[in-house]
Amino acid sequence: MRNFAALIEAAAHRAPARLAVVDGAASLTYDELARRAAGIARWLIGRGVRRGDRVALALPNGAAFVTALYGTLRAGVTVAPLNPQLTAEERARIVDDFAPHLVIDTPIDASADPEPVADDEAPALVLYTSGSTGRPKGAVLSHRAVIAANRAWAETMLALTPDDRVLAALPLSHSYGINGALLAPLITGATVIVLERFAPERVIAAIREHRVTVFPGVATMFRRLLDTPGWAADDVASLRFAVSGAAPCPWALAEEWRARAGRRILRGYGMTEMFRPLSYRADDPRDYPDSIGSPVPGVEIRVVDDAGDDVVRGDVGELLIRSDASMDGYLAQPEETAAAFIDQWFRTGDLVRVSDEGFVSVVGRKKDIILRGGYSVYPPEVEAALAAHPSVAEAAVVGVPHSELGEEVTAFVTLREGAAVVPDDLIAWCKARVAGYKCPRRVTVLPELPKSATGKVVKARLSALAAHGP
Repeated sequence: MRNFAALIEAAAHRAPARLAVVDGAASLTYDELARRAAGIARWLIGRGVRRGDRVALALPNGAAFVTALYGTLRAGVTVAPLNPQLTAEERARIVDDFAPHLVIDTPIDASADPEPVADDEAPALVLYTSGSTGRPKGAVLSHRAVIAANRAWAETMLALTPDDRVLAALPLSHSYGINGALLAPLITGATVIVLERFAPERVIAAIREHRVTVFPGVATMFRRLLDTPGWAADDVASLRFAVSGAAPCPWALAEEWRARAGRRILRGYGMTEMFRPLSYRADDPRDYPDSIGSPVPGVEIRVVDDAGDDVVRGDVGELLIRSDASMDGYLAQPEETAAAFIDQWFRTGDLVRVSDEGFVSVVGRKKDIILRGGYSVYPPEVEAALAAHPSVAEAAVVGVPHSELGEEVTAFVTLREGAAVVPDDLIAWCKARVAGYKCPRRVTVLPELPKSATGKVVKARLSALAAHGP
């Protein structure tokens, strides 16, 4: 099977009357979804789009996005989803790089009898990384990669069934949203409840109204939900579990969610270039505070030193991953692609250690290590110490240049609603939990941390703020 759309088509054949997508008051059965996708495929042909051409998709979360994505995939077209929240300048940079035949930015109303989905050699998706500077990088993903990633997510990690109802509140333009909240549920015949954007009250209402069983989210979403008064475990009793991704989910947050919601958060690890190669699993009760999971079936990992040699189990090194779900490379950027791989092993840039049981713990980004006075400081360790303070909602740590030490440790935090704490108290709290050389010498309280559309903290902005001030 060489076209991902054939997997959705198979789900439609198995249960054409089953509900596929719910978007507000509107809904589509699998048969209706397949017919609309077939109509969009014909609409594309009528506008001169052929197999192997490129189409950019700039639509918000909703049924129109789902049908357009499905239709372009079944037409053998390579699709680049664009976040509707991009500025005009950001969007222009991506469109210039992608060079699409056309940009779909309004809903398409079309329907046709589905024809067999043909095999395709052209890539399925080009997903752009969330970097804010320089030339955009588009990760080129084959149909084979998208199939491998979503089968692993649906079958191994989440054990999805046609009875599941998955809430899609993540941006569907991003790897996590498009795969985990949309494509994987559709190939299993599950129902996808789509929200145009995340809002705590709307999420709780949707879970309650539609009896949602799986909620993929990011740490920021879970934090905001926990800070929203008025809901109880009964409101989310239909959930089998929640799932975190995109940005790390602190253990303290996962524990607080379990205590309040009575449901587990399945944590994991992924990236634009390769969807969810490491994860906890629905059928495995093990959960370790400092680990982001273990390799899923079909994924191989290595941990190497600066020379590219494997380190001793338990030692820290860079994580390399090999998987059928990996990208082919970056669009029209051979040098960037070559730098991202060692043979067929993708270089994540993350520093990790692996336990005897095979669970992976991230200790930091290779490029984010803070070298302070000859010591190596890994920001996630310091961030975890700060985030454990009862007044702190989120924490981010960066290094700033220092004339004597090389770099100094600097922290930024946001506070929980109604909380108050002074920076000196946070520094003292940190000193009681990590070695003195790791402690930040300056802590700044912000209303919010700068983040990408998927909840990742943009540390480049914090570094600039630390170096130059607000």
